[in-house]
Amino acid sequence: MPILYKICPRPLWREAEAAGRFTGAPVDVADGFIHFSTAAQVAETAARHFAGVEDLVLVAVEAETLGAALRFEPSRGGALFPHLYGDLPLDAVRAVHDLPLGPDGRHVFPPRVLSAGS
Repeated sequence: MPILYKICPRPLWREAEAAGRFTGAPVDVADGFIHFSTAAQVAETAARHFAGVEDLVLVAVEAETLGAALRFEPSRGGALFPHLYGDLPLDAVRAVHDLPLGPDGRHVFPPRVLSAGS
């Protein structure tokens, strides 16, 4: 399975690290699952839902460690997006990257993330 990505405000992610688990951002809690994106989807997710937002991190998660709680379900335009029904265990996290804004106002992703989505 692929690496999945969660865009998260840095303070919220720090809370998750302190708690030992991530229970979701407010939108996740409201929707009843944690929203993730694949490498091919994450730049559009950032542009659509986090435009101009600073102090974000990009959390890379190994999909196969999430088991049956992970489901790929239709979302934007019928595309299948990964949704986690339950908390994200921190041992599933493979990396946490800064997600700064570039001079053009778009988020700057680690090159290996965007190349994985090509």
